[in-house]
Amino acid sequence: MPVPMIQAVGALLIGGVFVFAGIEHFLKFGAMRDYLAAQKFPAPTLMLAAGSAVEVIAGSLLAVGVARLFAAVALVIFTLATNLKLLRFWASAEPERQVLRNAFLINIAVIGGLLLAGTY
Repeated sequence: MPVPMIQAVGALLIGGVFVFAGIEHFLKFGAMRDYLAAQKFPAPTLMLAAGSAVEVIAGSLLAVGVARLFAAVALVIFTLATNLKLLRFWASAEPERQVLRNAFLINIAVIGGLLLAGTY
């Protein structure tokens, strides 16, 4: 398979994951908002709505190859901010620390994939 096709499939997959997650967040809005509030997330309703919209819109753009760099940067900022605010493994005890650290590191890998997908 030619490299540009592989890159396009990669962008479709990673963008699709964000679209799926954003839609799921809207469908489970009340529970997600309550979780963010319990985690002391600032303005949980507004932040959830805005973050979920970013996931759906930027994920869709990335998945179909429109404004790839813009979409990837938006998703990198979203993922990094979410990582730092919600997956604070350094402030948790074991075994939760390990679970949060693994999720944090996976998101760092996702950021790497987004940077690649946004620049092909």
